[in-house]
Amino acid sequence: MNRIRARTKTGESAKRGFLSFELVLTLPILGIVLLGLFEFAVLFFARGTLVEASRVAARKASLPGVTVRDVKAEVRRVVSPRLARTARIDVDLGEQAGDVVRVAVNVPMNQAAPDLLWPIGFRLRGRSLHSETRMIKE
Repeated sequence: MNRIRARTKTGESAKRGFLSFELVLTLPILGIVLLGLFEFAVLFFARGTLVEASRVAARKASLPGVTVRDVKAEVRRVVSPRLARTARIDVDLGEQAGDVVRVAVNVPMNQAAPDLLWPIGFRLRGRSLHSETRMIKE
């Protein structure tokens, strides 16, 4: 009977060691996937904000009597203060009714989201989020 118990205890400790080894192998992969998912979600939200800002600003730019300064203020009103600090806003106002009005907003990705995937070689530095909207001037 003592021999049977000894064998069972040895088998159980081997299983525990194997399970902890599996955990050591899969936990970093799971962590990277979760960090990537979080970073993508934050970038996706920031991109939606930029799209909304360019659309609202283009609508304002299509109205008569609006200046470039008014359009840029509208973009800064819609986006968060963090994104507004580094946003590059390009505005082309048409001269008369029927002309195309263009509002483009660029923000560096590293300002929109934390750079979480740099350990695996994916960096946000040097990349940007871009949104451009065109409308016809009224």
